[in-house]
Amino acid sequence: MIPALDFFSVPRIVFGRGKLATALPELAGPLGPTILVVHNGGHGPLDRVTAALKGKGVRVVPLRQKGEPTVDEVDAGLHLARVAGCTGAIGVGGGSAIDTAKAIAGLMANGGTVLDYLEVIGRGQKLTKPAVPWLAVPTTAGTGAEVTRNAVVGSPERKFKASLRSEGLLARAVIVDADLGTDVPANVTAWSGSDALCQCVEAYTSAGGNPMTDGLALKGVELAGRSLRRAVADGADADARDQMAMAALLSGVALTNAGLGAVHGFAAPLGANFDVPHGAICAALLPVVIETNIMAAAAAGLTAVVNRYADVGRALADNPGLEPDQALSSAIRGTQELAKAIGIPPLKKFGLSPARVPEMVALAKKASSMRFNPVPLSDEKLAEVLTRAIG
Repeated sequence: MIPALDFFSVPRIVFGRGKLATALPELAGPLGPTILVVHNGGHGPLDRVTAALKGKGVRVVPLRQKGEPTVDEVDAGLHLARVAGCTGAIGVGGGSAIDTAKAIAGLMANGGTVLDYLEVIGRGQKLTKPAVPWLAVPTTAGTGAEVTRNAVVGSPERKFKASLRSEGLLARAVIVDADLGTDVPANVTAWSGSDALCQCVEAYTSAGGNPMTDGLALKGVELAGRSLRRAVADGADADARDQMAMAALLSGVALTNAGLGAVHGFAAPLGANFDVPHGAICAALLPVVIETNIMAAAAAGLTAVVNRYADVGRALADNPGLEPDQALSSAIRGTQELAKAIGIPPLKKFGLSPARVPEMVALAKKASSMRFNPVPLSDEKLAEVLTRAIG
């Protein structure tokens, strides 16, 4: 039987090179006269947004977001937006800039502070009003935050990252223009692309998956498997950049409707406790989690779960004719070899040690993503996964 489902998506997605300049002037109209533009630094994307809005009678209020947003940074950005009288927002950059813009837009409409609404570490109140109008313009092919209904915010004091979550946080529109990613450094391309791939794999194998997300997620695996190495090796490879931009977009739509799994369950506490890029966590953990889930599913007689990982292996290898054993091997070895090829180190390089494993396991079990892992994993299995990823 097809499971009951709710499917969330942004009202409009504009995809293609050069679309920022042609689509932004029209789409920015509902944002009002004063627009908060959250960006990751550097003048390229910010200047291009400003240029596209020139002559449209709007005032741009820039806000730089350095790294993944924290509770204090979001609240400070919210204060700036209120003082400046902002009527809308644009997030241009990676997932950190987009999630910051998303969170601020939601709080501008609902009042209060970010901790009033954060899951797990906050008060968990519901966002009852739609965010003020905002647009997402991704420059890195990674998080898919442009099309998700949650904003991830970290709390260094609480050693955890959590989400504000509501369909009211969805952007009014998204502009995906791969021209904006040409100058993204190779290491950032590797990290962000690894996140996109991981999100597609986890959404396809998630306990929350459904027929609408399955095709999107599996196509994303295929695109990332075909193009991530090329995008890292040559940032000017237009075809690879386009394919990775689409893979990231598909990953965001899939995850917001299907959920993720153990990799992202671990990512929440690891990212809050160690200075490690989110995508590096994903790349280091993904092959270990895949192998552990396959073995646990096989032991539990969950043939459908094992078959899904075989589908992942075929998509990653771009070879639909692989026999089941070959396909499962491709899912494990393919993600291992890809991480190595694009320069992802083991997690020990970021300061994670075996002594911290029990603490990280306990925190990871609280993450919302963990409940969507396709097979239950014991504390011992989770500790084994993380220990192997340390290297």
